[in-house]
Amino acid sequence: MSESFTQIPLVCTIPFVLMLFSIALFPLFGNRYWEKNENKLIVAVIISIPTIIYLFAAGLSERLYETIIFDYIPFIILLGSLFTITGGIFVAGDIEATPLVNTTFLGIGAVIASFIGTTGAAMLLIRPLIQTNKERNLKVHTILFFIAIVANCGGLLTPLGDPPLFMMYLRGAHFTWFLKLLPEWFVTNFLLLTIYYLCDLYYHKKESSAALEMDKRMISPIKLEGTLNFIWLIGVVFAVAFLNEQFIPFIQQNHYYKFLREVVILAMAILSLLFTTKPVRVSNNFTWEPIKEVGYLFLGIFITMVPCILYLEYNAKTLGVVMPHQFYYFCGLLSSFLDSTPAAVTFHSLALGLENNAAILVAGIPEGLLKAISVGSVLFGGITYIGNVPNFMVKAVAEENNIKMPHFFAYILKFSLIVLLPIFILIQLLFIH
Repeated sequence: MSESFTQIPLVCTIPFVLMLFSIALFPLFGNRYWEKNENKLIVAVIISIPTIIYLFAAGLSERLYETIIFDYIPFIILLGSLFTITGGIFVAGDIEATPLVNTTFLGIGAVIASFIGTTGAAMLLIRPLIQTNKERNLKVHTILFFIAIVANCGGLLTPLGDPPLFMMYLRGAHFTWFLKLLPEWFVTNFLLLTIYYLCDLYYHKKESSAALEMDKRMISPIKLEGTLNFIWLIGVVFAVAFLNEQFIPFIQQNHYYKFLREVVILAMAILSLLFTTKPVRVSNNFTWEPIKEVGYLFLGIFITMVPCILYLEYNAKTLGVVMPHQFYYFCGLLSSFLDSTPAAVTFHSLALGLENNAAILVAGIPEGLLKAISVGSVLFGGITYIGNVPNFMVKAVAEENNIKMPHFFAYILKFSLIVLLPIFILIQLLFIH
């Protein structure tokens, strides 16, 4: 191993910190500038330049190349394809917004999020949920629980569900390994759905009689358009599940054979574009802006996190984070405020740097640590609006429909700390030891 790997100074992690804080603070203090995706790209490029210069000067350009080619590109192709395909499915209709109906909406989202991604499930269901509740006055709590359940906690069962899990999949975790997280998924979502049902029951009783009467009268049946896209979604699921070295041994002969999976996933997205009618995407208000935003920002994140990953790999033993519950909370904290995907990658690198005598290794690290990283990054992504990609997208759609959402800190104080954090602590006590 080259000595230069061990001599990475802590100061080289500053661009990564700047990149993440830009994502957190620009929406609060420079929202007008931040609204344009081109400006996000400019910020990402400027912050990335010092890291690129350092990595080339230190002889570490190969690590940068590997991160972009084998992490960033598969990540964007999967997320972009799921976004494209689910954007071609339109759910129309308006049914009575009873607590049972709303809870069913969120329950369906909790299930499908693991198979079409939290972004896909959130974008598929948020508009029909808002349409169903448009006659009700008290509905902010519904959007908050939607963010927690559909945009985050539901995506725990497959690498399709949430980007941090896909990154663990790329590092060697088997597609079906994530099904071992079923107990954590079930307990978390069961508790959230139960609490939501009781909350909505309370708010439903507080609604004005006029609003409830109008809700009963304004009824139209639920119907799906663009159903051919479910075939392309199944294609993506099969590509991720089976087009890998566990099922196709010859992929091990060359790193680039792994891109057979990405080629198939991209083909599913192209088929969706070809066979979905324009009116369906117009009905969904489909644009490329959200995925462009993700692409630009994560380009900066993936570049600037390379020195952080190298630093953690070779200084892991001195940091004192060794137990699963420590990985769970520290990874969760980073996921909450800086984004769950780089948090998972960072703590996976930390785990790689530790000495271990574990009997079972998954993705190169002890299974207990991978479990803690996976669960912590996915669940805690719902603690803030910036913890996971779809959180802010859901908030934006809600505000477009004149639902006044709580600001960044109010969301944390009035929802996350009261509802989410106690459940997440319980999950650690039950499952992460």
